Amino acid sequence: MSSASRKAWAIIAKTPLPALLIVVFVLGYSFKGAITEAPKNASNASMEGSSEDVAEEIWTCSMHPQIKMPTPGKCSICGMDLVLAEDNAKQKEEVKEKGSPKYACSMFCVPPLSEPGECPICGMEMVEVEDSGSDDLPARTLTLSENARKLAQIQTVSIVREHATAEIRMVGKIDYDETRMGYITAWVPGRLDRLYVDYTGVPVQKGDHLVYLYSPELATAQTELLEALRRVRSNRNSAGSILDERAEKWIEDIRDKFRLWGLTDDQIAEIETRGTPSDYMTIYAPMGGIVIHKNVLEGSYVKTGTRIYTIADLAHVWVKLDAYESDLAWLRYGQEVSFETEAYPGETFTGKVAFIAPVLDAKTRTVKVRVNVENADGRLKPEMFVRAIAHSQVAAGGRVLDAALSGKWMCPMHPEIVKEEAASCDRCGMPLVRTESLGFVTVNAEDVEVPLVIPASAPLITGKRALVYVELPGEPGTYQGREIRLGQRVGSQYIVLDGLVEGERVVVNGNFKIDSAMQIKTKPSMMSLREEQPLPSSDDDMQYRGDANADEMPSSRQDLDQPKGSKLSIPLEFSQEFQPVLDAYLKTQDALSHDQHKAAQQAASKLAEALAGVDMSLLDGQAHAMWKTEAESMKKTAGDVSASDDIQSARAGFALLSESMIVAAKRYGGGERAVHQFHCPMAFGDRGADWLQRSEKTENPYFGSTMFRCGVKKETIGQSSAGGTRDARD
Repeated sequence: MSSASRKAWAIIAKTPLPALLIVVFVLGYSFKGAITEAPKNASNASMEGSSEDVAEEIWTCSMHPQIKMPTPGKCSICGMDLVLAEDNAKQKEEVKEKGSPKYACSMFCVPPLSEPGECPICGMEMVEVEDSGSDDLPARTLTLSENARKLAQIQTVSIVREHATAEIRMVGKIDYDETRMGYITAWVPGRLDRLYVDYTGVPVQKGDHLVYLYSPELATAQTELLEALRRVRSNRNSAGSILDERAEKWIEDIRDKFRLWGLTDDQIAEIETRGTPSDYMTIYAPMGGIVIHKNVLEGSYVKTGTRIYTIADLAHVWVKLDAYESDLAWLRYGQEVSFETEAYPGETFTGKVAFIAPVLDAKTRTVKVRVNVENADGRLKPEMFVRAIAHSQVAAGGRVLDAALSGKWMCPMHPEIVKEEAASCDRCGMPLVRTESLGFVTVNAEDVEVPLVIPASAPLITGKRALVYVELPGEPGTYQGREIRLGQRVGSQYIVLDGLVEGERVVVNGNFKIDSAMQIKTKPSMMSLREEQPLPSSDDDMQYRGDANADEMPSSRQDLDQPKGSKLSIPLEFSQEFQPVLDAYLKTQDALSHDQHKAAQQAASKLAEALAGVDMSLLDGQAHAMWKTEAESMKKTAGDVSASDDIQSARAGFALLSESMIVAAKRYGGGERAVHQFHCPMAFGDRGADWLQRSEKTENPYFGSTMFRCGVKKETIGQSSAGGTRDARD
């Protein structure tokens, strides 16, 4: 160390510590100024030597425009990739050209405002954004570069027409079939000396002996029967006397009493053959099944009506399911349901919907749905939990398709009873009804109107409004916002009623990001007020005409919702051929409503003649096959009316005839004047029945003058077209 250095360290060592710290601070500040001044001057020199036309790159976030970085990276707020922004000076010049600036909330709580300040919703500082006034594109249109589309992960799909499929998932449990349960009761007082079935769970067959009963009243009744028989036999030589007739009636009354007590005809015959009374009787099983309850013990005294056993037939069970109210639109009586149980995983069982409860459970917001299931092997046990699925193929208008039930006849009480023609139920004897009256489409799936559908992720829904972004054809990366009118949601799809045409491409992923960019540019978005919409068009010059207001849109649009070949085309000539058939039917209805049996028979005969005169060659393909089926059904039921013995049987046949005529009138037209479909809920023991008539006031053919005005109008079927072809819908 030199002498100068030693002197310097000596001076520092003698200097007080506070003074030393002040000296070090002053020296450090001086060095900082010297260090920073040189790069600053160098930077200025570099700027002076560069071209003024070259602007510095600025990277910003599409969701948070206040983030501006000189290099690419991630947004410090949301983590999104930064995108290249335009030059600040250029943006400011554009804003000046456009007029007053716009200010938007970074969280997009409100539409862009004209004044700066804090967001009235979240309190964040409003930031200045671009105005759309200098954009050459329409107000609802946005163009993204290929790089921006990749960063925003934009995905589009083509709009198609197809039958949407709703998948309704339900849970529930297995229960007894209430219609196949029975009680074994004591029909006469006495003592149970023997219980042949002495524990629950025993399977029994119809006719098996169950109870051996002691009853003094039984012996008294048997004595009466035997005494009456002796009197008749002793007075046979004086046949025809009043006493003999009374004795015969007395004997039959006693036999009826035995039958009411549960004795069979064989048991009664045994008493008469034996000739001596007995205090005992055996009770036999009136049905087969499983004994699920044993209510008394052996040796008990019972009164008339005392319950002894409860028997349930487990060859048929019910599955009681809970369906959410939002799924009720896709459930129909007679619809097939598949389900699985915990006991048999991977194995699927099937049944049919037999009942949908008319009341909603206010607590669970569900409706009970009952499914009838065959259980011949007895593997399904009551109280088992099940998970069920019902699939519904939906046509336009929310109608459920089931080609297997098209044109069939079904029992209103037992959906498993389905037949090809009008008949009675094999189980309950009720007349079968057309499946169309139970909510199913009347024609095959390929013949009905196919709806226009989009994925559920495509529309941005705000209250009553639905907005989609459509990729303009021939302009990749250019998206146009469009308000549409949606129908029901079916599974993962929405049915589109208005605003789109088949073949257009809609954004299904990244639409929120496009909408955010629209808001940043102060263009109309999902947050904007409703306004006039652009007009979509297709190759055949179809146009969507109307305002975006969903409340003012037409209820149906034939040019948008009905693809070519989706309906049956019925020639006008055939509709005219059908009119004599309809007129004969209406005369039959008029005659029955005025209690004129013979006139109804004559009109039904003319209907059969009119059917024979219809020229079927005017139809071809599916339409020809459908008319042939309808004509055969109407011919049979019209024959039942014309051959009826009384007016009640004629009305029963007319109810079946009406089922087919309603379907035919909807398909082929009501003629020069409209016809009206009416319903009487009290007909046939409150089962209800429909019919057609010209008058708008009720003229009930099922009660006639008894209740001439009983019934309500359900629907009006329009008159036939004046020319061309008729589009048949069901």
